[in-house]
This record gives sequence, C-alpha cells and structure tokens, in this order.
Amino acid sequence: MKESFFRSMTWMHTWVGLLVCWLLYLIFFAGTISFFRDEVTLWNQPALHNVQAPQERISLQREQIIAGVDYLKTAAPESNRWGVYLPQEREAHLIYAYEKPRPEGKRFGGWQEHYINPKTGDSLQQPRETKGGNFFYRLHFDLHYIDVRTARWIVCFASLFMLVALISGVVIHKRIFKDMFSFRKNKGSRSWLDGHNVSSVLALPFHIMITYTGLITLIFMLFPYPAITAYEDGIRGLFNDVTPTNVRTKSSDEPAPLTAVESVLDQVYTNWPDADLTQFAIKDPNKASATITVRASTGTHVRDQTPTLLFNGVDGSLIAKSVDEFSSTEVFYDSLTALHTGRLANPLLRWLYFLCGVAGCVMIATGCIMWAKRIRERMKKDQCPSFGLKLVEGLNLATLMGLPLATSVFFLANRLLPTNMTERADKEILAFFVTWLAVALFALFKREKQQWTLLAWVNSIACISIPIVNALTTNGNIISYLLNGQWALFSFDLVCLISAVLFIVQVKKLRTHRQASVSNVRSSRVAKNKLREQSA
Repeated sequence: MKESFFRSMTWMHTWVGLLVCWLLYLIFFAGTISFFRDEVTLWNQPALHNVQAPQERISLQREQIIAGVDYLKTAAPESNRWGVYLPQEREAHLIYAYEKPRPEGKRFGGWQEHYINPKTGDSLQQPRETKGGNFFYRLHFDLHYIDVRTARWIVCFASLFMLVALISGVVIHKRIFKDMFSFRKNKGSRSWLDGHNVSSVLALPFHIMITYTGLITLIFMLFPYPAITAYEDGIRGLFNDVTPTNVRTKSSDEPAPLTAVESVLDQVYTNWPDADLTQFAIKDPNKASATITVRASTGTHVRDQTPTLLFNGVDGSLIAKSVDEFSSTEVFYDSLTALHTGRLANPLLRWLYFLCGVAGCVMIATGCIMWAKRIRERMKKDQCPSFGLKLVEGLNLATLMGLPLATSVFFLANRLLPTNMTERADKEILAFFVTWLAVALFALFKREKQQWTLLAWVNSIACISIPIVNALTTNGNIISYLLNGQWALFSFDLVCLISAVLFIVQVKKLRTHRQASVSNVRSSRVAKNKLREQSA
C-alpha cells in the first residue's frame, strides 16, 4: 500500500491498466467492429450487394421454408443436416444449406450453401468465401490461433483487470464531471491525460456495462461449481434444464420418412401467430432420429436466448419449447448477455454502441501512450531509456498503428484475392496477421515520431484504398450506394474515408509537435548562449 488511499488507487489504476492495455485494445477494437458484423460480412460478399428483402418478408416465410425443404430433398437426400435460413432486416438473402460429407475423423463436414433472391426466387451467384464480420466477432473473445478455452480465460482475466481499472479510475477522479469538458492542447502528457479522461468519462456507463456483461457471458466457465454441484451432468445438465430445446438426440441409421413440413409449420404458427422466423433446421433427415428445430427472432426485446421449438422429424410431435417466461435469475443473466451483444439494437442504438466502442479504444490508447510520455518527460537528457519503456513504446506502435493497418489489409485482401482460391477465408485472415506481425517487427527496431508518422501515412493510404479498390473490382461505389439507398455499404466506405482523414490529421499533429520541439530546443540553446555571453 502507498501512503494514502488515493495514491494506492492511482497506483493500482495505472498498473492494472498498463499490464493488459494492448490486449484490451484488441478486444475493444474487434468488438466494436462486431456490432456491425452482418454489415461487414455483406460488404465482403459483393454478389449479395443488390439483394433486397421484400416488404412482405414475414408473410413469405412459410412458402420459402416449404420450397427450401423440397430443394434439399432433391439436392442432398443423404446429408446429415439441412437448413433453411430466412431473410432478415440485416441479411436480405435466403439460404438453403446442407452439410457436406464428413471427412474421416471429423465431426462436421462444413456447409454447402445455395443462395436465393427472396424477391424473385432466382438462384444467386455463389458469393466469395469469407469470414467477414464473424472473424472480428470471434477474434474479440477467441483471439484466433489459440485454444478456445485458453483464449477465453485470457480474455476473462483481461476484462477483470479492465473492470478494476474502471472502478479505481472513478475513485481517483476528483473532478469527474469537470473532466468531461476539459481538454488542453499541446501540453504534452497533460493533453494525453485530458484525452484519456474525456473518452473515459463520456462513455463511462458503456465501458462498465460492456466489461461487466462480457464477464457475465462467460460466468459458467469462470464459476462452474454451482452447476457441477446441482446437476449430474454439470454445465450441460444446467443448460439442458434452462434450455430444453438444446437436448441432443442420438443419431440412428434406421430409415424413416420425414414428416410433412406443412403440419410442423401449422404448429409453429399456432404457438407463435406473429413469429418472425429465422431458421428451419433438420437433423438426420429421412431417419428415425430426425428432429426439426425452428427458431424465431428476438426482435427488439432485451433477450439473448432465441425462441425455439423442437419437433420430432418423423411424427411431427412437439418435443420441447423454449421458456416463454423466465425466472428473475434467468432474466438477469439473459438480459445482460443481450446488452453485451447488442442484439436488441436498432440502427441508431447500434451506432451509439459503435461510437462508445471507439471511445473505449481511444481511452485505452491514450492511457498507454500517456504512461510512456510521462516517463520520457521525467528522463534526463543524457539518460538512456529503460527496457520497460522501450517495450511499452514498441507495443504502443505495434498495436495502435498495426491493428488498423491489418484490418485494412484484411478488407483489401477480400477484394484482391482470386475468388476461386482454396481456403480463401483463411488467406484473408492470414493477410491480417502477417501485416500486424510486420508492423510489430518494425516497431522492435524503430519507434520514434518518424515511425508513427510513416505508419499514419500508410494507414491513411490503406483506408483510402479500400473504397477505391472496391469501386474498381465490383459494380458499386460509395456514390452508387448513396443514390441507391444501400446504407450499410455506403456507411462502410464512409467510415474508411473518415478513418483516412483522421490518420492524415494525426500526421499533421505529429509534424506540428515535432516542429515545436525543434523550435523549443533551438530557443533553449539560444538562451544558454546568451547566459554564457553575459557571464563572460
């Protein structure tokens, strides 16, 4: 402990935040993009850009499901899984999908998808293979290239550190409301502190909510013991009790005809007269163990658990139904999970989530830069920087400038890689990590203002290149998106251009600061020379 409570909290806030700030930046950065993961995936698949959901979207769902099952009966009668994925507000296309033959030693063979224009019923060109926004969604809690369980433990500890840093930050802010409106330019580390305070305080409720609910989403991994104590099957038993539609049935090779889809849909609409269905899935079709799962949208309800009905695929009887009314505990857990994922968000609220996520990235970035700036300012002129300072400055440059550049390269790779390339989605992800690694290696050797300026220029060029390359390689561009009201695509290109402008502003600020530093050094030298002349 330090000599006072305030100093102890300040020390804890500084070190708890610094130890994981670069990992937190990755989590916040990828999580912020994930709020628009459907729109990012759409941008990554130009073949689907002109698909629009019909106005009578919900009323067409019944006949789309029947047509989809008829198609799958013909296209994949031997497949283990069928799926009809219905058009939604953010995903306008219709998909008929079936599982491909499973390779030896693997539990799943991957999906073969057939895309349909829901307005015309015509088949669409197969879109290019890509992970799209789902890559960033998984990255922000699975970290990629790491064992999933290990990655989630790492993310949980980082989130716990973040929560401690937020609470201690509130404690040490004596002027928390005044700091919302205080920003002093060109004041060295003081300016970085003001930027840190403003970005922290303005979105503080969001920062606390998103961090706490992130921990809640993985709470059963962190604390499995109550479930292990209460259920013989542990966590699986708990979830089978809470969500009875998740019960797994053992597959059988005994043939049996599939029940009439119409009779199943009659029961669905009896239970949910005004349902907005999202998925009609069949496991083990044409077998005695066949089951049919029907899911509906949660709409604008603060609910994460999808309304689900589970039917016997042979006789059409209802096996299980998701709970309509939750207990107070279930409401608490489910609503917090929904708040974290933002599934309830309309477009305006989703943009608010996004802007608060950007504020979180700024908060983390200014915090780690401010630490290095303060150490630099306290150093004597002839003092060599320590290994710790060099490490922090290198990680700052590699993460804060490398991650945006890697993201730009990910989207450029989506447009430039051949569409028929094998494992194309993995190649896009590889381009992301190779770019980030290249910036990290660069930061090991050079991390001065010149390197920040150079990477800011590279980032600005990369961001500008995205809408340009998109216009050259597809039939759309930012102007056509605006004229045709394709707001998701227009917003994507617009954000890229805004990001490019911000990097150019960064270059200007770095140059201005460098010139000011040079002039200050010159003036100090002149002053010293005058003093020497006077003393002589």
